[in-house]
Amino acid sequence: MIEGALTILILIPLVGAVFLLVAPRNDRQAKWSALGVTLVALGFGLYILLDFVVTGGFNLPLFDFAYKETAPWVPTLGISYTLGMDGLSFAMVLLTLIIFPPAILFAFSEHKELRKFFAMLLAMEAAITGVFLAEDFFLFYVFWEAVLIPMFFLIHGWGGDNRRYAAMKFFIYTHVASVVMLIGFLAMYFQYAAQSTPAVYSFDMASIGRYLTLHPELKAFQSFAFILVFFGFAVKMPSFPFHTWLPDAHVQAPTAGSVILAALLLKMGGYGLIRVAVAMLPEGAKDWVLLMVVLGVASMIYGAFVCLRADDLKRLIAVSSVSHMGFVMIAVASLNNIGIAAAIFQMFSHGLISAMLFMMAGAIGHNVGTRKISELGGINAKVPRIGAFTMFAFLASLGLPALVGFAAEFTVLLSFNAAFGYLVAIPLITVLVTAAYYLWAGQRALFGPVNPTLDKADIHDLKPFETAALTVLAALIVLFGVLPYLFMDYVVPFSTHLASALGGGIV
Repeated sequence: MIEGALTILILIPLVGAVFLLVAPRNDRQAKWSALGVTLVALGFGLYILLDFVVTGGFNLPLFDFAYKETAPWVPTLGISYTLGMDGLSFAMVLLTLIIFPPAILFAFSEHKELRKFFAMLLAMEAAITGVFLAEDFFLFYVFWEAVLIPMFFLIHGWGGDNRRYAAMKFFIYTHVASVVMLIGFLAMYFQYAAQSTPAVYSFDMASIGRYLTLHPELKAFQSFAFILVFFGFAVKMPSFPFHTWLPDAHVQAPTAGSVILAALLLKMGGYGLIRVAVAMLPEGAKDWVLLMVVLGVASMIYGAFVCLRADDLKRLIAVSSVSHMGFVMIAVASLNNIGIAAAIFQMFSHGLISAMLFMMAGAIGHNVGTRKISELGGINAKVPRIGAFTMFAFLASLGLPALVGFAAEFTVLLSFNAAFGYLVAIPLITVLVTAAYYLWAGQRALFGPVNPTLDKADIHDLKPFETAALTVLAALIVLFGVLPYLFMDYVVPFSTHLASALGGGIV
């Protein structure tokens, strides 16, 4: 294992972002440089992950890390630069590394200020990777907030007509939620310091996690801290009723921004929910399990029924993300080993599928000239590659067997049934409605007679680089749908350790 490998994984896209701003002299160089950086990060990251698997790093006890890098940062305040990797961060880093190359490749059709555009994407890759590797609360918060900056500028600088409003709404909602989350972190920081005389102040997540899980008598404190951090993570996921920033951000964002927002930024909320709220505050999680169930089910049902009336493809896919992230919430609320593993798998699955969905929404908008379902019709006859990939993505998202969405959602429902019995019938309603709105949207937009307004329009099919990006995602959706154990085998040990810390829940 290379010394400082986790730090290097963060630095590769960060250095690449700086390079793009100062070195390439034309747009073509900017495009290929950005893609090259993400491929280097992917290759180096796969080397780390392979070594992690070979050495059995995924099977360590809770709060132990196969790879850990630490150095003092502000020692007087107990702040350190600490990175680590376990089964949970393994899964989310893998998703991050997979998503960025096709997202960059698909964005080759952008034309405006490409050096800055791709630099923003690479800066976001560095910050997101940092979130999933940080093991110090202060460092975690720095990376968490750093993600907002390039996404704000992507929406504000390259978005649609109402981009300024959407960018400000995105920033305000998520920043305010982050501040509340930070208050929860500080409460845990001071509670940890109160355990010793003289007080030992530390933001180390593993130390605080071990302390809180070993002191169930701090139930009242854990319940208070849980609701603070839960709010921050629920807004980011986003969960109903804190979701209203998401559709505006997605509709106005450029295609690459929407891909990263749906595939990765939302997963930061689910990651934090598992890493901090449940793993470190188990008594609080038990106190608030009903809240998680109610918000998860409400998100699923609300998002699904709103999608039935959506006319803009991008808004439909954005709101469907609220529904699909509700699966993550109810899986976590199951508090059993299968539920935690299913939540992680659902985040991974939704990351792959949502990336493909937003690529197709962007392709239809740019290549056909409209994203409105009511203005489309029969476009499969004129742009068959767009039609094929769009329908594939719809089927993956509605849970067609042999695709990754089915494997993930079935596991979620299995864990929910184990915890709550016949109440599983309620989230099952969402599965039916999801099939309805995707099939209805597909039938109206892709099939049937060609809309007369489009019949003579100058529309064109996918470019080769767009087809390549989509083919990669489609292959991964099939691979992990047919062979889900390729993913689950490496997260189940983590979920089992976490379920044991929660006091049982092994199914």
